[in-house]
Amino acid sequence: MLSASPNINQSLDHPLLEKMGIDLAVKRLDLIHPEVSGNKFFKLKYNLKNAQDDQTPKILTFGGAYSNHIQAVAAACKLLHIPCVGIIRGEETLPLNPTLSAAKSNGMQLHYLSRSAYKTKAKPEFLEDLKNKFGEFSLIPEGGTNQLAIKGASEILTEEDYQFDFITVAMGTGGTMAGILEALSPNQTAIGFSSLKGDFIKDEFQSLINQHQIHQKAEFIIETSYHFGGYAKFQQALIEFIWWFYEQFGINLDPIYTGKHFYGIWDLIKKGFFPNGTKILSIHTGGLQGIEGFTERTGIKLPTPSK
Repeated sequence: MLSASPNINQSLDHPLLEKMGIDLAVKRLDLIHPEVSGNKFFKLKYNLKNAQDDQTPKILTFGGAYSNHIQAVAAACKLLHIPCVGIIRGEETLPLNPTLSAAKSNGMQLHYLSRSAYKTKAKPEFLEDLKNKFGEFSLIPEGGTNQLAIKGASEILTEEDYQFDFITVAMGTGGTMAGILEALSPNQTAIGFSSLKGDFIKDEFQSLINQHQIHQKAEFIIETSYHFGGYAKFQQALIEFIWWFYEQFGINLDPIYTGKHFYGIWDLIKKGFFPNGTKILSIHTGGLQGIEGFTERTGIKLPTPSK
């Protein structure tokens, strides 16, 4: 099984926080592993252990060309000596972008599908075709969210984290949020900041927690106002905030998930959403590998972690 660095919380100090009477700390999951960082470490933890225990010949998973999940699976499988296949949405484009280049160098076999074919990936006959092509495999879904991923995500919080009133996290497929929700105590509230445009995520998340029978003891809120146009979309205000946050606190954010999450939490604090005396723990879910690809696509430079 993968080993992790210490799970640390970084308290933030800023005049706004003092003025509003807010204690804000960041759970630095971006520092938990050099290659399998953030929530991906926890979402993959039991999926990979299960594959090892079952002596599965290989892992197969899905993702887009800039997917944090694809990069993390490739890196983890290399460390654990498990062969892996990545089914990539879209046509191959050379030279490979930084995400796919890293995945390939880590030994992942890349297989590309048209966007129309990719939409059929959950159909039994499609999965059977994949088995005929690649042999037996252990399937990890796109984004990594399944029962084992939720189990891993439920271990993100540590004993000291139960002092906080609110736990906040970025949302994509909702697996990390579900794990957090299962771990919360009744006096806490979770806020998920969706990077996807639309309120549909609220129904999808409710279906997810129903499907996996999440033992919900705490309340939760899904915030859908900080998507900046939708998944992988951005606006200048987001770019400026990412730079500002780095200059203030020395913490790198990505423009897909964590940038939107922290923009949202900071905006809610400014608007007085939280009562004086509130303690907030915001989970940094990693995903910083995507910054290089973002700059390649857009020409926009963002602060990047030192290597």
